[in-house]
Amino acid sequence: MRYELTDLRLFLEIAQAGSLTAGASAVFITPSAASYRLKNLEQAMGTPLFERTSRGMELTPAGDAVLTHVRELFEGIERMQGDVSRFISGIKGHVRLVANSSSLNGFVTQTLGRFLVAYPGIDADVDERQSETIPSAVLAREADIGIFAGGTDVEGLTVHPYAVDRLVIVTPRDHVLAAQHSIRLGAALDFDFVSMNRTSSNYLFLRDTAAKYGKNVRTRLHAHGFEAVLSLVAAGVGVAMVPSGVLANRQQSAQLAVIELDEPWALRELNLVVRKDARFPNFITACMNFLLEDPVVAATRTPLPRTKDE
Repeated sequence: MRYELTDLRLFLEIAQAGSLTAGASAVFITPSAASYRLKNLEQAMGTPLFERTSRGMELTPAGDAVLTHVRELFEGIERMQGDVSRFISGIKGHVRLVANSSSLNGFVTQTLGRFLVAYPGIDADVDERQSETIPSAVLAREADIGIFAGGTDVEGLTVHPYAVDRLVIVTPRDHVLAAQHSIRLGAALDFDFVSMNRTSSNYLFLRDTAAKYGKNVRTRLHAHGFEAVLSLVAAGVGVAMVPSGVLANRQQSAQLAVIELDEPWALRELNLVVRKDARFPNFITACMNFLLEDPVVAATRTPLPRTKDE
């Protein structure tokens, strides 16, 4: 079989994006050149790797099998580069991380930023996803590290307790709910909301939980980031459900009332996972330890008092 690493990298990018054009862009070649390379790769393999559909590029069963090996191959190359770079100019590498919006905005972004400052040769790729999809993504080698809320039944992972946070309702200081110490979500759903964007795991969780109560979320505006959500709530646009971790050191905090959610799911136990069989280069292990050992994050792992329903 005659093919190059560039062909396999192109295959990987197309598979992850589900698009020939996006895959070509990721490896800096034209779509026509990508189509030619992919055709040659499929001829070398002796079987089609994708089905071309109206929805994009979908892997064939053979393509699925190749994807597993290609991910392992590039993981090994990354590990090799990380090991060798120690002898040249310090640690270099790339970390792929997936996390839900609560952990990203409350903890991960700040810690990861400090890690990248401490290790200038390392880059990071961060993707936000819903918690229930993250363990499978890590197992499938779509990311090196995953952080999510709740537990998992996915086997083949090493699970580390990461942080504890609580979802709360925030309102303007003069809101009718502001005098309450705690409420059920159903009471908050009677009011207009400011929500994160429609693809955010925070909004999707709110929407799906509201549906279990037989209610809809009356969202007046979707904002791109908790900073914007808190500013809009402070301005009186609506109320919001946010993780308490995003309230620390925010300038809007003095203008907001924070109301606990008297719900068993409001206490969020965040976990960090990696594959059990992973043979990480040193820089990924360093990143994982940096995330787990951040003093601010570690302090949250002290058990919080449970509500009466927990």
